[in-house]
Amino acid sequence: MLLITGGRGQLGRALTALAPEARGLVHTDLDITDADAVRKLVNPGDILINCAAYTAVDRAESDEAAAFAVNATGPGVLARVCAERGARLIHVSTDYVFPGTASRPYEPDDPVGPTTVYGRSKLAGEQAILEFAPDARIVRTAWVYTGVGTDFVATMRRLERERDIISVVNDQIGSPTYAPDLAAALLELAAKPAVDGPGRILHATNAGQASWFDLAQAVFAGLGADPDRVRPCGTEDFPRPAPRPAYSVLSGNSWAAAGLSPLRHWKRALNDALAAISDYPGPP
Repeated sequence: MLLITGGRGQLGRALTALAPEARGLVHTDLDITDADAVRKLVNPGDILINCAAYTAVDRAESDEAAAFAVNATGPGVLARVCAERGARLIHVSTDYVFPGTASRPYEPDDPVGPTTVYGRSKLAGEQAILEFAPDARIVRTAWVYTGVGTDFVATMRRLERERDIISVVNDQIGSPTYAPDLAAALLELAAKPAVDGPGRILHATNAGQASWFDLAQAVFAGLGADPDRVRPCGTEDFPRPAPRPAYSVLSGNSWAAAGLSPLRHWKRALNDALAAISDYPGPP
């Protein structure tokens, strides 16, 4: 059985859309911090993809206990139970475990150094999994979107309708990742045999890199709007409780080295994301 925690999140929904036979679990179905509850659901031979996460990066700064419960304690419980029950665990982590000061794409074995509560909680979850589940895989990703709801691409779609000009930071660089592409990658990983030892942490994002400004301009252009309506600004113009990494591009080398299909370029993925949205107006 394929089990997916965080089943109502954007990645969880993308996974269950591609794997309708999977069981998507939400918090009311399973408290991942409750070992007894997890034991009742996980059976030998199951594969569990953990998409459950506390992702409110700014709120985590003042809600540390809740962030660590979901992002650290929960994954540790899942790891222990999966190891006990003979189930496989694939855990989704984040670029925020890195300090964000690099000048080249991060590899899985590069030094970590999170600067936020969210990043520290996710790193603690990774460490618990590595300790308790020898055949688990950790997949770090970044800048995940669907274009629907409240993610960055969806917000840019809304602002394109509501404002003549918008300002977006151009000094934060990352790896935009379309949730259905990431979901397909995780399912490919789930279909491969478990691996113990090196290669337990992988990076999976759409190829290429962009600033938030680049991504916003690409959204406008994809909607048939003038991309020059998006103006660049600096991080200092949008102060947030949690500092954002200046550079958090993740290298795809580990993914390819594991014999997995490289994810396509983020621009191609974005075009398909916009085309898939029901109210997409098409080219001008």
